[in-house]
Amino acid sequence: MLRRAARDIGAGMTVNLGIGLPTQVLKYVPAGLAVCLHSENGIAGVGPVRDRVHADRNLIDAGGAYVSALPGTAYFDSAVSFAIVRSGRLDLTLLGAFEVAANGDLANWIIPGHLTPGAGGAIELAQKARKVAVITTHTDKHGRPKIVAHCTLPLTAPGCVQRIFTDMAVCDVTPDGLRLSELAEGVTVAQVIAATGAPLIVPQAPLPRF
Repeated sequence: MLRRAARDIGAGMTVNLGIGLPTQVLKYVPAGLAVCLHSENGIAGVGPVRDRVHADRNLIDAGGAYVSALPGTAYFDSAVSFAIVRSGRLDLTLLGAFEVAANGDLANWIIPGHLTPGAGGAIELAQKARKVAVITTHTDKHGRPKIVAHCTLPLTAPGCVQRIFTDMAVCDVTPDGLRLSELAEGVTVAQVIAATGAPLIVPQAPLPRF
């Protein structure tokens, strides 16, 4: 699913990769692609992740991973970083999720009863990016659907998600409902329907595979 999500990143885009699974998409962005990766801790032009041996210990992304710089990489404080977000300059943000509703509501910042450092930048990323997509497993560790008819967890932002990438499928939020757009190799439509907690629009034509 990480490789499939990377295919939605095109040349010339400014993209934010959220903490968790989305940061791993960086490994699948083609080398040399003219894209500006933004990290809300104050970097525009994030380069490939580095291991501890080869890392600059002063250079990390918002999730704490050691990253590298590219020609033209810029550094700035959090005020400037969030001014970039709030002014709508991000073409795409990829975020993780605890729940995503069929109408695009997103819950990804807290599970009640669990410790959390706070909502962080996800609230503004979800509201201000030109396109918001989610990368998540289709179900949680207990086998419960993460794609649901209505979120039960506190919302990060309402109606913000346009596309969902999971280990089973790609689903798109449309005015008519949640559409099943692509299937992972080896996964059937019936399996996706069974693992989804919301009605799905399933096209009659064969679905693309990833």
